[in-house]
Parts: sequence; structure tokens; C-alpha cells
Amino acid sequence: MKVVTTGLRFPEGPVYLPDGSIVLVEIAAGEITRVMPDGTKHCVARPGGGPNGAAMGPDGKLYVCNNGGMGVTEKDGIMHARPEQPSDYSGGRIERVDLDTGDVEVLYTEWQGNRLSAPNDIVFDQQGGFWFTDHGKAREDEGLADITGVYYATIDGQTISREIYPSESPNGIGLSPDENTLYVAETHTGRIWSYAIESPGRVKRGRRPLRGMFGTLVAGLPDRQLLDSLAIDAAGRVCVATLINGGITIADPADGSTRHVPTGDMATTNICFGGDDWRTAYITLSSTGQLVQMDWDDAGLVPNFWDRWQPSAP
Repeated sequence: MKVVTTGLRFPEGPVYLPDGSIVLVEIAAGEITRVMPDGTKHCVARPGGGPNGAAMGPDGKLYVCNNGGMGVTEKDGIMHARPEQPSDYSGGRIERVDLDTGDVEVLYTEWQGNRLSAPNDIVFDQQGGFWFTDHGKAREDEGLADITGVYYATIDGQTISREIYPSESPNGIGLSPDENTLYVAETHTGRIWSYAIESPGRVKRGRRPLRGMFGTLVAGLPDRQLLDSLAIDAAGRVCVATLINGGITIADPADGSTRHVPTGDMATTNICFGGDDWRTAYITLSSTGQLVQMDWDDAGLVPNFWDRWQPSAP
């Protein structure tokens, strides 16, 4: 495992760019940062709140799930995310970021009059729409936590639908290579679910009585292992960042088997693939504020629209 850069303020949402650099979010700083291959860092936008998952869109803009803010405490150089909604919470939203100018545009803050609580992770399909999870917020003073779900939206800011509800703290999200299956990782249950896609932006409902009860369990982790964001490899395996038992859990939907690649950071939060052959994994280690890379046994699935923005010198 090679350290690419350090000193990041709770990094997440890495996106591989055509020049080999990585754009990622720093949740605790409310910033979007570009990390060059030599490890130098450049702030490209300051959306505030809590920028979380990110993906490149068909228009060459970066689309960001903003959770509205997340409390992070630091002790002895280790950062810890607090589960409760912070006092400076600014509301969940989906944002579009121009990486050339740093301009930030808010696309969605609600669905049918219901506010988005804490959008977390995002993936684009071949049609140019995107799926995203709403992780929700907990309010300790009220003893309450949001009941949330999974959404599909278009980049024009006009169309959003809630396709999966309820879901328990949905976090990582990804599409199978043929885009016939949607994968969702739930943080607190430690489970990965799959949902059959009926048509672009629609999941197959099934006949079960509760709307969120039509998924198929891919894998569930034992003990207290929490799941964060994810990426899919070219063979269709789900590679999900795993908290507490810090590392990447690789789950095979074909047989439900799992294996674990440790990273040594209990807040391993996300993974993306890149490199000339897409066999380099870039992983965010949030408690220690690092972006690391390692050779991966299998090639990653190439994200849609990954090369729509052509980077220039920072």
C-alpha cells in the first residue's frame, strides 16, 4: 500500500481523472480537492456542508452528494466522525461542480416536498442519469434518526424519484457491468443488497408488501462491521469500504462469498479504480486523513463518463 498524500480532512468520494490525478472530497473541510500523482493537493471548490460521494457526469461536471455537514472530532491525530446531526447542519443536497471555475450549483434539496437528509454516494448509468443514497441523520437530543432510501435523478435538476424505501442507513451504491442490477450497502446492518433494474431509473418492485423489501441479500458481515461507499470491479464483484474492521470487503454476488483486504484504518471510507489497466485501487483512509493506492488483483469497472473532463495544470 502506497501513500499518495496525507493531511486530508476526512477524505471521501475519490474519482480517477484522465491525467492520473484524483479528485476527492474533504468532508470535515467542506472542500473538493484534486490530488496530483506526486501527492500535491489543490482545492478546486468549496461547497461547504459535508461533501460526500462524487461522480463525473456526462457534461464533464462533478456531481456531489452533500450530507449537509458531519461532526468530526480529532484526538492524537486521529479523526472520528460523530453520528449525530451537527449544530451547523446546512441541509442535504445534490450539487454540480465546475472543476475549472470552482462554481457550485445546487440541483436537488427535496423529493415531493420531503427534504433530502444526507445524500451519501452516487453512480451514473449509461443514459446519463444518476442513482444516489440518502444516509440520513441522527438527532441525539430528539432520540430520532431519519428513515431514508435510494433515489434516481437527472442532471437537468427537473426529475427525481425515490425508488427504494425504506432502507436502513443506505450508503455505498453501484451498478453491475451490464447495468441490470443496482447494489446498495447499508452501513449499520453491514449488509449489501441487490435490486433488479426494470428500466433506466426504475427498479423491479416485486410483490412483497413493504416497498423496501424487494431486494436480494448479496452478503451480510458478522460482528460489528459497518459498510461505507463502494465500487464494482470488471467481473461484477462489489468492493465496499468497511468501517471498524478497516479495509475493503469484496463480495461476489454469484455465490455470496466475501474476502477482506485490510488497510489498517478503522475509517476506510471509499474506493475507486484507475491506472492504465484499471488495476490500481485508490482508497480513502479517513481517520488518518490519507489517500492510498495499491495494486488490485482484478481490474475495476470503468465508470461512465470518467473522461468527460480533461484536466489542465492546477
